[in-house]
Amino acid sequence: MKKAIKAVWLLLASAVLFLSISAGYYALTLPDSFYVEKGSSLTLSTKLSITASSEETVESFADRTSASHGSMALKLFGVVPVKEVEVLTVDTPVLVPGGQPFGIKLLMEGVMVVGMGDAGSGICPAEECGIEPGDIILSINGEKMTSNSDIQDAVSECGGKTVEIIYRRDEKEYISRMQPVYSEKDGSYKAGMWVRDSTAGIGTVTFYEPSTGRFGGLGHPICDSDTGEIVPISKGEVVDVRINGVQRGTEGTPGELLGSFISRYSSGSIYCNNKYGIYGKLYSVSDHSEGIPMAMKQEITEGPAVIYTTIDGTEPKEYSINIDKIDYKNSDTKNMTITVTDKELLKKTGGIVQGMSGSPIIQNGKLVGAVTHVFVNDPEKGYGIFCENMYSSAIMY
Repeated sequence: MKKAIKAVWLLLASAVLFLSISAGYYALTLPDSFYVEKGSSLTLSTKLSITASSEETVESFADRTSASHGSMALKLFGVVPVKEVEVLTVDTPVLVPGGQPFGIKLLMEGVMVVGMGDAGSGICPAEECGIEPGDIILSINGEKMTSNSDIQDAVSECGGKTVEIIYRRDEKEYISRMQPVYSEKDGSYKAGMWVRDSTAGIGTVTFYEPSTGRFGGLGHPICDSDTGEIVPISKGEVVDVRINGVQRGTEGTPGELLGSFISRYSSGSIYCNNKYGIYGKLYSVSDHSEGIPMAMKQEITEGPAVIYTTIDGTEPKEYSINIDKIDYKNSDTKNMTITVTDKELLKKTGGIVQGMSGSPIIQNGKLVGAVTHVFVNDPEKGYGIFCENMYSSAIMY
């Protein structure tokens, strides 16, 4: 009898420990907020049953900034408390999946400092006044700086007098005074800094919203190649692109889509470059696909999916992948780990290559996200971002 009682107590203790550890695990790994489609309830695709209960606030997705969030309690097996989360019920966006390549031309907001050097006599005036690579020069002596030539003119025309520089660093503005140095070699005054005022590249469109004309692409920011900082933009253009070839990816060497701009005319405008991608409006769209619902992050499951991407010409094709792992808590651009399983794509590209960033991921008839990064040592694998993150970012502007 005593042995039976002891066995029961051990079983109960083990069960309590299991439930406690499981509840703690989900408390750490599940996000603190969710969007839920209007008319449906919050359902989580977890290995152990997690239920949610409470009233929700119903608002449209576009009005979410003014909406009050409802609170819901998550419970393991409907009994063990896990955590309180915020839930906003929304009208699910219907988006046209992309997959087509697009050219990107960005004009920076201000002029970015990308390097420092000797202006003469071993002196770097920019460095001495506190400027660092990655800083954005906004004005010199009250004159707005929008190009490399603006900087050159403002410094060379100062006649050796101290100039006042306003620059931005980490979203804060600073004022400094700089004393240019005369360069005997060039016969002019120098600041000792290299700057960049524009950038260009190729990416892949993730989605287009017919009701607004908005589009999103890349799934990650365009960063300066020298500083690694997100390029702040004043305006940008979309240009049509043709993919002419592929540099196949191998272990340790990322591949790349080889493309070229096929028109000098703009096919859209870009108004935002942030950590979730490139956003703007397209003037026209190829109707290769009808609109489909956007998936909320809790609807995504591990398992088969497809991507739309273009590795030849201008039109995308469908290729199979597998979603290996989902990180619901990650608020960055690496929400999913994916593996390319399509034999044709593996043969031609080796997996994921540069230029495929933004390729939409489709699962169960819904747009769940986009390809963002490749594993350098295993090009068959990469990361993806939730479309929910990209869309939320797009409608902020």
